[in-house]
Amino acid sequence: MRSRTAVVAAALAALSLAPATARAAAVPSNADWSEAYITEADGTKLHADVLRPKGIPAAEKTPVILSIGPYFNHSGQTGPAGPVEGTTFDPTAPAGPSDRFLDFVNGAHLMDRGYTFVMVDLRGFGGSSGCLDWVGPGEQADVRSAVTWAANQPWSTGKVGMYGKSYDGVTGLVGAVEQPPGLAAVVSQEPVYDLYRYLYSNGVRFVNSLATPALYDMIAETPGTIRDDPNYNLNGASQSPDCPVTGYLNQATNSDHGSAFWAQRDLIAKVNASPVPLFMTQGFIEDNTKPDGAFDFFNAMAGPKRAWFGMWDHVRGNDTDTTGRLLMGRAGWFDEVMRFYDQYVKGVPPTVTDPPVAVETSDGTWRSEQSWPPADSAPATTALNAGTYRDDAQNNGTAEGGSPNGQGVWTISPPLPYEAHLAGVPKATVNVSTLLPNANLVVDVYDIDSANDATLISRNASLIPKSGPVSLDLYGDDWKIAQGHRIGVLVTGANAEWWQHVPTLQTVAVSGGTISLPFLTHTRPDTIQGGPSVKLESYKGDAPFAVPQATIDGGTSSGFGIPPQQTAAP
Repeated sequence: MRSRTAVVAAALAALSLAPATARAAAVPSNADWSEAYITEADGTKLHADVLRPKGIPAAEKTPVILSIGPYFNHSGQTGPAGPVEGTTFDPTAPAGPSDRFLDFVNGAHLMDRGYTFVMVDLRGFGGSSGCLDWVGPGEQADVRSAVTWAANQPWSTGKVGMYGKSYDGVTGLVGAVEQPPGLAAVVSQEPVYDLYRYLYSNGVRFVNSLATPALYDMIAETPGTIRDDPNYNLNGASQSPDCPVTGYLNQATNSDHGSAFWAQRDLIAKVNASPVPLFMTQGFIEDNTKPDGAFDFFNAMAGPKRAWFGMWDHVRGNDTDTTGRLLMGRAGWFDEVMRFYDQYVKGVPPTVTDPPVAVETSDGTWRSEQSWPPADSAPATTALNAGTYRDDAQNNGTAEGGSPNGQGVWTISPPLPYEAHLAGVPKATVNVSTLLPNANLVVDVYDIDSANDATLISRNASLIPKSGPVSLDLYGDDWKIAQGHRIGVLVTGANAEWWQHVPTLQTVAVSGGTISLPFLTHTRPDTIQGGPSVKLESYKGDAPFAVPQATIDGGTSSGFGIPPQQTAAP
């Protein structure tokens, strides 16, 4: 196997990058930085960067906020792929902690508030030894060890909060599931809830299913900066030569959701009514960490819960565009997060009441809900039309993916006599007949406007193992369908911009089935602070495609399950 240095050199050459894309100075002026190592029971040594309020006595106790993940390497978050991934990479930078959450440390004034911030490299990444484990038993042990270590330091009050987004948001969920002593609260932005579902949907590969494992192999093989303490790179390089190959093959060649490998990485199945306080964000139209299983996880948690759910993609609550506009559309992310930490990690009661669940719906307005799906979300069930489609991987779910679109078996409502508000997780069962196993099945739900332009609002996919009924949960969404619009359900063989379908080139017969769509019973006239997310506006402009009038006429079902008109809440 090539050395870590050789991996970086080759990747730099391939990407045609200069070695220095300067990494931001990541030690705030009001912080002191130190390094430590955490030795686990199996011998793995995890590297930790520690930021403490500047000048604080070594023995003075503070609450701790911890992030653990693959992105805290001193030379950059995502290795040589940094400029492509939108992160810095500088293998010649001075030694110093990662800049991954410098926005949080500074924006939330962590040091001024008297918190210690700890960043820990998962096994195989940065300065930690061992093999990357894709949120498996090894990484779950890493989370337990890191939290326990942070809670037991002489400068710790024994109370630890976890903070992260994406992969290090997943490790926060691992913490919530594992409940190590000292864990007091978790903030997790845009995580994954079942690691299988990041690469596959019911046997169907996502388009990233081969590239993502390779990316993490490269990140794990990247050393720190040449100006790091030698122990940092020596410890990080002490892994088995077969780590990258084994890690890649386990992820990229195993599409069986029921296998032991994936069962170990299904956090939804492991929640077990965890009482750990959780603050979570999830975009309904996320194109990276999709909302598949998000609300199953959230609602299985038994402790205090907070959430922002809305119309964004893979962004943080504080992220802005180049004009300074908040990408999620709601101000006050750091303030809400710190009220959450102060309450559950510091024990300071809040003086401001934040919404339990802040929800952005499809018109860009925000509202407060006690739970999501809301308690008054009720299913309207529709019988699906019969027909056939060809399993040729030639259909796209949105115009963002190009054409063709709308190929398959449509079931379409008449124009709605009043506005309807979908809020929840659609569930479908499709009765299919095939000659060969493993044909592709996709179910899409659309909002079709008066000009016959269809906007995708929910979808999911599955392989068809054999003829008979195939049931699947679609992605949850919160979408207002205007009076005069139609609801369209498409049963097809592909969303080729989303999944890497392997076509069987056979005709699939659909003999019917049902779809259950969740709609709010009561109106929501009250709004809270927040505006349209940036992604919502671009999605509404880019996603729709035209459905031919003949298709509308042929697919319209007079028996479509239209929900009752909404009424005011009692």
